[in-house]
Amino acid sequence: MRKNKGWMLLLTMLLITSLLAACSSGGGSPQAGEEISTDPADIKGEITVLTQRTDIVDSVFKDYAAEFNKEYPDVKVNFQALADYEGQVKIRMSTKDYGDVLMIPTSVPIADIPDFFEPLGTYDELKEKYTGIEERMVDGQIYGIPTVITFSGIIYNKQVFKDAGIAEVPKTPEQFQAALQLVKDNTDAIPLYTNYASGWALTQWEADLPTVAGSVDYVNIDQPNTDENFVAGKPHYELYKVLYDAAKNGLIEKDPTTTDWESSKADLANGKIATMALGSWAITQIQGLTDTPDNIGFLPFPTNASDVVVPLAADYNIGMNVNSENKPAAKAWIDWFLAKSNYAVEQGGGMSADKNAELPPILDQYKDVTFSTLTPAKEGQEGLVDKIDNEGEIGLWQPDFKKRIIEAAIGNRSESYDDIMKDLNDKWVKARTELAK
Repeated sequence: MRKNKGWMLLLTMLLITSLLAACSSGGGSPQAGEEISTDPADIKGEITVLTQRTDIVDSVFKDYAAEFNKEYPDVKVNFQALADYEGQVKIRMSTKDYGDVLMIPTSVPIADIPDFFEPLGTYDELKEKYTGIEERMVDGQIYGIPTVITFSGIIYNKQVFKDAGIAEVPKTPEQFQAALQLVKDNTDAIPLYTNYASGWALTQWEADLPTVAGSVDYVNIDQPNTDENFVAGKPHYELYKVLYDAAKNGLIEKDPTTTDWESSKADLANGKIATMALGSWAITQIQGLTDTPDNIGFLPFPTNASDVVVPLAADYNIGMNVNSENKPAAKAWIDWFLAKSNYAVEQGGGMSADKNAELPPILDQYKDVTFSTLTPAKEGQEGLVDKIDNEGEIGLWQPDFKKRIIEAAIGNRSESYDDIMKDLNDKWVKARTELAK
C-alpha cells in the first residue's frame, strides 16, 4: 500500500520519540505484543479515553466509568472529547500523547496501524467472538474492534403505518409501493421522504444493494465481474426503481429541492413522515426527538430475493495506543465497553460487535433475517468496484444519479428511468474495459 507523506512524517517522528523513550523508560506496562493481565486484582492506575462523542462525554460516559469501577475500583478513567476528532487525533499521533484508548482514525493507512496501536488478539482468537474485525487487521493481528455495527434499510413510523391501514410490514417492492399509497390516501404524512436537497442522504440507498441482491457476495464478488450492473432485473436496477416509482407516483415530498435533514428527523419522529431510507445510526437521533420513541421502527429494504439479507457495516473501531503506560487497564476498559456498556444499541443506533449479544429490540421481529457483513473482494480485486466507479464517473456513493432519477420521475427531465440505467451501464462497461487493458 502506498503511504502518503503526512503519515510517513508522523511515523518518522514516532520512531524517533520511541527510541528516545526506550533509553529512559522504567517500564511498568507490557511492551508491544506482550501478554496483558486480565485479573482485576492486578489492574490499577489511570487511563485516558479519547472519544468523538462530545454530546455525551459529560453524562453517559461518566456513568460508564462508574459502572466500570464496580469491577475495576483501582482504575481512574479520564475522558477527552474532540470536536474535530480525525484532525485533532492525527496531529496528536505525531507524539505518544494520544490517550490510552481511542477510536482508530479512518485516515490511518491499514499498513501503518501496528506502528500506532497495540494488537488486541489474533484473528483466530477473536473471530468467533466479534463481527467486523477484519477492517483493522494486519498480518493476522486485530488492532481495532467496532464499537457499533450498523445496519441499513427503511426507518418508519409505526403509528403512521397503523393509521394508514397497513396490516403487515411490506417485504417486496410491490408491497412497499402499496403501503406508501395507503399512507398518501389515508393520512397527512409524506409517504417517503427522499431528503433530496441534502445530497448525502440519497447515497444511503446504495447501502441496500445487498438486500435487493439477496446476497452478501454481490457487492464485492459479483458486481466487479459483470457487464450488467444496471440492466433490468439486476440489483441496481431494482434498487433504484423503488425510488423512481415512488417519485413518479407522487409518494415523496412535494418539492424535493427544499428538503431539510434536521427537520425531517423530527417529522419522522412525530408522524409527519412515514418512511426514510437510512442507516441504523439515525434511529437513536430520531427517537430522541419524540415522546413516543417506540413508534420508530426498522424494516429491511423491500426485495424480491428469496433470502432477506441486511448488510452490516462497522462504525469507528476502538483501539489501544501502542505507547500506553497502562495497557492492562486500557485493555480492561475496551473489553468492558464492548461487552457491558450497551453503547452500540443505546447510543450508536446499531448492534454490538459481540456475536453473543442479543439483537437490539427494534429488530426483535426479524429472527429469520440474515444480518451479515459483506464478503471481501477476491484476491487481486481489492478496491476494483471503486476503480470502475471512478473510471466511469458513475458515482455509486454520490448523490448525482439519484437526483437525476428523482428529477426524471417528477417530470423535470425528459429522460426515462431506462434511459438513465442504460447510460450508467454503458459507463460501467466502458470503465471495466478500460481497466482490463
